[in-house]
Amino acid sequence: MSVELITLGTAAGPAIRGPENGISSALVVGDAFYMVDFGMGCSRAAHEAGLRGKDFAAGFVTHLHSDHVVELPGFLLWNWGAPVDGFTAPVSILGPSKDATRPDGAALSGTSELVSHVLQAFSYDIDIRVHDEARPDPAALLRTVDLDTPAEGSPAAALPFDVYEDDRAKVTGILVEHPPVRPALAFRFDTDAGSVVFSGDTAECDALAVLATGADVLVHEAVNLDFYAGKGFAPEFLNHQQISHTPPEGAGRVAAAAGVGRLVLSHLAGRAEPEWWRTRAASTFDGPVDVAVSGQRFGIGSPVLSLA
Repeated sequence: MSVELITLGTAAGPAIRGPENGISSALVVGDAFYMVDFGMGCSRAAHEAGLRGKDFAAGFVTHLHSDHVVELPGFLLWNWGAPVDGFTAPVSILGPSKDATRPDGAALSGTSELVSHVLQAFSYDIDIRVHDEARPDPAALLRTVDLDTPAEGSPAAALPFDVYEDDRAKVTGILVEHPPVRPALAFRFDTDAGSVVFSGDTAECDALAVLATGADVLVHEAVNLDFYAGKGFAPEFLNHQQISHTPPEGAGRVAAAAGVGRLVLSHLAGRAEPEWWRTRAASTFDGPVDVAVSGQRFGIGSPVLSLA
């Protein structure tokens, strides 16, 4: 069964600082595909990559920062129903639960409420299309799951846990470090052709190396701290970038510790030339390093092929 990684968007957000789409990736396994995060531009990028909603199996949200979910409404509404080659059978959307660490966390949405609020917000449009275009009720098709994650600080928090499985892929997750966002997740997809790990947003993190051990490809975020320091951002903003994200050298160290076959840098925060990102990651990881762009394709297997 063929497996292909497509980096639909590679930019951090929520600011627009360059030409790349917002963070989103697709993993195509045989005749189905899975999405990881839904950044700005992912709906068009998926369509241009040849992906159609009728082949959409499941979506995975690493955390609930807006730049990772802002186009989830658009992706669902643009890929639902037969008139747009969209899904007409159940699909799963899985992501973080409510943040129990925040004082008002119970009143804030987790993944399931995010999706249900989307359906309510677009209820007028949905009602018309159900009755006027013979589309199915999307609420009956969307299986939303707030993932039950280990308690932070517990021994289980450093271990992978089961997320999803079907006849094409098994997905496991682990908690990563992206303060103050909790829970923040990384995901690993294991298929017959190989394995791909998505870091989500994280500081350099031992747990991620555990999840990624022996993976064929690690898709890891990276930040250029000098870019922000040189722009005169507030100390609070600079502190967030430093404690919640990973410089490319750190991504290389995680890749080396995990023994992955290939490191793909994505979710690039701050601007720099591709060689800046690549050489810094390569200083700590001696395997292949790609600085991904929107729409880049990677065949998973032996060998892994990168097609810009």
